[in-house]
Order: sequence, then structure tokens, then C-alpha cells
Amino acid sequence: MYGGGWWVYAWDSDQDKNNSVTWPLVKRVLGYARPYWNKIAITLVTILITTGLGLLTPLIFRDLIDNALPKGDVQRLNVLAVGLVLIPIVVSLVGMYSRLLNAEIGEGVIFDLRTALYSHLQHMSLRFFTNTKVGELMSRLNNDVVNAQSAISDTIVTMVVNIVQVVAVLGVMLTMDWRLTIMSVAVLPVFIVLARKRGGKLRSLRREGMEYNAQMNAMMNETLNIGGTLLVKLFGRGTLETERFANRAGKVRDVGVREAYLGNQFWVIVGMVGVVGTAVVYWVGGHLVLDGVFSIGTIVAFSAYLGQLYGPLQSLTNSPVVFARSMVSFERVFEVIDLPLDIIEKLDALPLKEVNGELTFDHVSFRYDLRAENLLTEVNRPGRMDNIKNVMSLDSDDDAKATKTPTNGDADAPHTQAREAALDDVSFTIKPGQLVALVGPSGAGKTTMTYLIPRLYDPTEGKILIDGHDLRDVTLESLASQIGMVTQETHLFHDTIRTNLLYAKIDATQEEIEAACKAANIHDFIMGLADGYNSVVGERGYRLSGGEKQRLAIARVILKNPRILVLDEATSHLDSQSEALIQDALKTVMAGRTSIVIAHRLSTILAADQILVMDRGQTVERGTHQELLAQGGLYADLYETQFKSEREMV
Repeated sequence: MYGGGWWVYAWDSDQDKNNSVTWPLVKRVLGYARPYWNKIAITLVTILITTGLGLLTPLIFRDLIDNALPKGDVQRLNVLAVGLVLIPIVVSLVGMYSRLLNAEIGEGVIFDLRTALYSHLQHMSLRFFTNTKVGELMSRLNNDVVNAQSAISDTIVTMVVNIVQVVAVLGVMLTMDWRLTIMSVAVLPVFIVLARKRGGKLRSLRREGMEYNAQMNAMMNETLNIGGTLLVKLFGRGTLETERFANRAGKVRDVGVREAYLGNQFWVIVGMVGVVGTAVVYWVGGHLVLDGVFSIGTIVAFSAYLGQLYGPLQSLTNSPVVFARSMVSFERVFEVIDLPLDIIEKLDALPLKEVNGELTFDHVSFRYDLRAENLLTEVNRPGRMDNIKNVMSLDSDDDAKATKTPTNGDADAPHTQAREAALDDVSFTIKPGQLVALVGPSGAGKTTMTYLIPRLYDPTEGKILIDGHDLRDVTLESLASQIGMVTQETHLFHDTIRTNLLYAKIDATQEEIEAACKAANIHDFIMGLADGYNSVVGERGYRLSGGEKQRLAIARVILKNPRILVLDEATSHLDSQSEALIQDALKTVMAGRTSIVIAHRLSTILAADQILVMDRGQTVERGTHQELLAQGGLYADLYETQFKSEREMV
């Protein structure tokens, strides 16, 4: 009709009351528009051209009715007819060019924002990702970036177009007749009041529908992924989940019907603007024509100008809210870009070159402290499934109602690994080429220790040195190139085996890839697949067994050829054949390299040059296997409970 429908949804919401636009924010936003100023300027020129041409059409109709037809002026009629054809053509061509420029501006801003966001996220520490929902990051990279882009390429341009059009149309209408102009504008306040009441109800329904939609999507996301599907099938809950889904889908359906009915009522109200405005013009204007004040053509032109006036006025009514929302999206994007980095590379950092592999922990302590300034603020986005906390129960109070086991300081309380500091004053040195095994109860701090070596975290106190260089004094890229990690849970991209292996060395040849896979005892298995190295491993490598994924991870590390290895053997849950293959591969990959291994098997412990026994974040014992057994401490207890039976089976 007149471009009215969408805007009522933005009125008077609680979120809009918190929207604020400050000059520093606007100035920063304009910085992202600066590379596109020439295109923005040309776009504004095209706006002026199309607006000016659009004002000519009603004037042509007036001249046609008042002069050409009554006077029988054929030549004038022909010229006016050509004008009626040429003006829309020129407006369309200029409009197409304007939209092209607008698209280039908008997509350019999206590209710049996304690149800046993604680049900053690549420099965030592991701490940030372990405390941030993936859905929230996706919302910042997608929803917020797109909404922010609209502030430059859409909202501002639309506001300029509307302002220019309203001023121009009102100027022309006032020159024609000031009385009809006032009457034409006078109907807007009545319309705004009625539409606002109806829009409030529509907004509530839309928000309710988006929440139901989010619940439905969240359930699909939880139950239709590989892990969720497997769980549903193993527990035979297919019928139950279908009933749950039907319940949520039914709520979406019911809200959709109510929204459609109320929306139709709203469109009737929108249509009344044109009807009432046109009726007033013809009624009052008709009397003025009968009184000889102005011509019939003026009435026709006036009614045509009404359509060009009401739409922009309605849009301008809501422009501040839309602009503020776009600015809020910019704020959310900037919040990520402005997050301080935990792991900072010094400006004068030195690259590691010839590395021998000596590793030293010097009074290292570490806490998993959560600092608010390093995390994102929670944002409520209606309709986003990442807002749903309890996907299955939909009861936000469930966690609060859960009974917590009280803790006390009784002497009889069991020995646990619960504590504040993950590591507490840890010191040791590993000589180049040595194999050090980390042993201790679950939660003792072994994995945390290994995460500090490649600077996934920085120590809270103390320092870690490689060949005498503090890790904080060397470049992150050179450090990463010298350290290889095989974690207990292997991550593979949903891609081919070759692509996953090339992640370790982008320019590796096929011969190098095959040599690494042979060393990891996985080459024969790969060649037995239909597509060989071009076989797709599936999401997170789900098409492969645990042992196959682990051997691929080892092959990837061999291809990287690092000087220091950090390994979580992860063989405790594998079959004997896979374990034997992996153990053999580990011997190959550790040969001649400094290796730190979280030991799950006795064979690794027996081969270790030094064993570090961890308990509650501290190294409580160290030595060889025989030395530690002779001490009769924690290691001796662990050996009796975890490793002795394994040795007896050998």
C-alpha cells in the first residue's frame, strides 16, 4: 500500500527503551562507511534524481487534464505521453544503479565487520571459548553484522530518501493549495494512534511466535544431530520426542493463525489512510473546483502526491527506532572486537628458530578465573534458539531446584580434586629428547599443565620456558610450529582425510602425507576405503572409529614435525588391536623429540625418563617407575589400583 506494515513491530518494545545512540558510537560507525563515501555520495545523487523525476508525473497528469485534452492540443498530448513513458524508464534505470551501489556498500560493510570479528576471535584464548555459547558467536557474526550493515546501506539511505521526498512533495503540494495540504496531513495522527494500538498486539504475538519457534528449533537442533539421534534411539524415545515436537509445532501454528488474522485487521487500518486522504482531497477539492478556485487536474495531481507523502511519513515516524536498533547491533559487534586479549604477543617477540626442546616450568600457578571484561554480555534475541537454556524441560528453574550436596571440612570427607587453583607452584625441567609421563587422579591438573605449553592459557604466576625463552617473549606462530598436540578427543573437520591431514602442513606432498600415515599405522586402512585419501570423514570424524581418528591425529602431528610433543594417549577405551597400533605409532612419533604424555598405559610409564605425579594441582612426586614405587606414596597407590593388573596380564 504505502510501505506501512513492517514498522509497527518495532514500536514501544522494552528493548527499544534501552536503545541509545551516542556520538562516539556514530563516529565509529561512520569509520566503517568511510571506504565507501564515493559510492554513498553517488547514491545520494541518484536519490535526488529519482525523487525529482517522481514529482513530475502528477504534474503531467494535471497538464494533460487541464490543458492538452480540453484544448485539443495534439502536440502537447504527444509530448506528455512520451514523458509518462520516459520518466518511469529513467527512474527504473537510475534506481537499478542506486540499488547496485547500495548492495556494494552493504556487502562491503558486512565483509569488513565479519573479517574484523573473525580475526579478533582467532586471537582470543581458550578461556573465552569455554565460557561462550557458540550460538552467541554465530549471532554476532551473522545477525548482528547484518543488522549493523543495514544502518549504513539501508536505514540511513532510507531516511534520506524519505526526508527528501516528504520535503519535496509537501513543497509542491503547498504551491498547489495549502488548505488541501493541511487536510492531507491532518489524518495521520488519527491513523498513528489506531495503528499503534493494533501494532502493540501484533508485536506481542510476533514475539510469542518467535519464542515458540525458538523452542521448536532448539529441540530439532538437540535431537536431530548425530549425538542426539543416537541417544533418542538407544533409549527408545522416538515416540516421546515426536509428541514433544508436535506440541511445540502446534503452538507455532496457533500463534501464526492469530497473527495472520490480526495482521489483516492492521492492513485494513493502513488502507484507510489512502482512502480517507483521497476522499478528503476529492471532497474538499471538488467543492473548490466548483467554486472555481482551481482545476480538476490539480485534484488528480494532489491525490497522486498523497501516495508519495504517506509512505515516507509513516517510515520516518519509526526511523529513530530502526536507526537505534542498528546502532545497538553495531555495539554488539564492537563489544567482541573490543574484548581484551588474554594471550598477547609482545611487539618485540622473538621467533623460535633452532629449538632443542628443553622445557621448564618455573613456579607455575594457574587459576581459571572468569573476568567479566573478557566475556560477552548476554543478549536476549527473541526467536534465537541460543536463548533457550533448558531445551527439553523448558523450565528455567530446574537447575535452581536441584539439590546441591553440601560440602564440609570433616576429616572423614573423601579426598577430592575440587579446589580454586588448577595448578599450584609447579616446577620441573625436561631435557631435550626426554619423555615425561604425567600421572595422577582425574582432575589433578594434568591437562591444564599441557594446555599451558602451547599458550592456550598463560600462567597466573610463574613462567614457562623453552630453551631458556619465556613463552611470553616468543611469537605465537613460531611457538605453535614447534609444538604438536594429540588430545584425547580428536577433532576432524567434515572434509576429506587429505584435507584434515594438510591442516598440519598446507604444502605437504602426497608422498609426505603417505609417509606420515604409514608411520601412524593408518595408511593401509585409508587405502582400503573406496575413495582413499579423498574419503570424507563425516561430522567430527563420526564415520571413523576412535582408534582410526586417533591414528589420523597422530599422522597429522607427524606431518607437522614439531620439536615438542604433548600427548594424551587416549588408548584406555580402545580395543587391543587399535591400542597396539597407536602405541607403535606413538613410539615412532616420540623418537628424538621432547615428549610430555598424560599416561593411561603402563608401557608409557615404564618407557618414561621421568614421571611427574600430580595431585590437587601440585607435583607431589617425581622420579622413575622404580624410584616412585620405592617411595610408597601416591604413585604406588595408583600403580596398585590402575596399572598392576595391566602388568600382570602382560
